[in-house]
Amino acid sequence: MNSFAKYALVCLLFPVIGCSQQESRSTLFEKGLIRGKVSFDLEEASGLVASYANPDYLWTVNDSGNPAEIFLINGKGEIVMVCKLEKAHNRDWEDITIGPGANEDTKYLYVGEIGDNDAKYDYKYLYRLAEPVFNKDKKITLDKYDTLVISLPDGKRDMESITIDESTGDLYMISKREEQVNLYYVSASALIPNDTIVPNKIGVLPFHNVVAVDFTANAREILIKSYDEIYYWNRPDSLSIQQILMTEPVLLNYKREPQGESIAWTLDGDGFYTLSESVDNEKAKLYFYKRAK
Repeated sequence: MNSFAKYALVCLLFPVIGCSQQESRSTLFEKGLIRGKVSFDLEEASGLVASYANPDYLWTVNDSGNPAEIFLINGKGEIVMVCKLEKAHNRDWEDITIGPGANEDTKYLYVGEIGDNDAKYDYKYLYRLAEPVFNKDKKITLDKYDTLVISLPDGKRDMESITIDESTGDLYMISKREEQVNLYYVSASALIPNDTIVPNKIGVLPFHNVVAVDFTANAREILIKSYDEIYYWNRPDSLSIQQILMTEPVLLNYKREPQGESIAWTLDGDGFYTLSESVDNEKAKLYFYKRAK
C-alpha cells in the first residue's frame, strides 16, 4: 500500500485524529496576518482569486441569493469596484477563478454557479467574462459574457471549488460534501458556450467539506481548503495535476475562520489569502500567509 493510500485509510477510519491533527505542520508559510476587514456588502464572501488586469487586487463574490455581482477588493479587503452581470442570476455562486478563454491575449474570469446544498439541480453554470479593468468607476454593468453549462457525470452534487490551469486553460472542479470528495476535469477545448459540458471524473480525494482550491500561475503549487484545514502540494515536472493530487499533501498552519470558504494565491506565488463570510454580525477578515524565507 502506498503512502497516500495509507493516508486515505487513516482519514476514513480516524477523520479527526488522522487528518486534522497530524503530527506536524509545515512552516513553508508564515502565520496568517490580518490585512483588513471586508464590508458587510461582502458578508457571504465565497471564492477569491488574484487579478491580472488589476495587480495587487483580488476578485470575490457573494454566494446564494445575493445579486449577480463580482467584487474587486484591494489588499486591505476594501471594495473598490462592483461589477453587475446583466441578466445573470446568483442561485448559489460559490467560487471564482481566472484563466484563458476565447482570446489568447485576454484573461477571463469564471464565476461558478456551482452550489447545490440539497443536490437537486441538474446543471451547474460558469459565467465567463473578460476581466474588467478598474478605472475609478465604483460600479459597472457587464452584458458580454459566455454561459458554460455543466452536467456532472455521476449525478447532482454540491460543489464550492473550481480552478483553472492557466498554462493549458483546463478546468478542475472538486465536490464538497462526500466523505471522499470527487475530482473532475474539463479540457480547455471542451469549454464551449451553450453546449452541455460533461466533465471527466478523474479521482477521489480523502477530504471532506472542500470549499476552495487554487493553483499558482504556473500550476506547480496547489492549495485545497476545507473548513478546518489547508492542504498543499508542490508538483514536480514528472507528475500531472491528477497524479500529484493522489499523493499525500503537506498540512499547513491555518487559523480557522468561521465559515471560511475562500483561498487565493498571489500572482507571484509569494503567499496566499483567505477570506470568510461574516458571522455573528462581525466583519470578515482578509488574512495573508506569506511564504517563509
